[in-house]
Amino acid sequence: MVFTLSAVFLLIAPELFLDLLDLDSNDQLLWSMRMIGVTLFALAGNMWQNSKLNNNPEGIKFVARVMFISAAALGVLTIFIPATLTPLALGYALIGFGFAISYLINMFKRAK
Repeated sequence: MVFTLSAVFLLIAPELFLDLLDLDSNDQLLWSMRMIGVTLFALAGNMWQNSKLNNNPEGIKFVARVMFISAAALGVLTIFIPATLTPLALGYALIGFGFAISYLINMFKRAK
């Protein structure tokens, strides 16, 4: 749901999103934010579909590894945003780290 809501936000109001991150906006960056929104929408759909893989342990492990790396990278990249850290940026970083920790914990739980 977080990625879906982010995708919709990026598609509908990329300028507001950039403003909340304290980033300048121009036509190229607005276009980039919309492209990221489309990608996030695809990722959200893929995550939903992969959550249905309860009968394929190897598939679930692969998805968990990919999502752990992606979520941790989201957190790190957000912390190093080339602007002042805003509440939205900190919130996104925390969400990314929260997802990463959740995937990491559940990977080890499932391995037992």
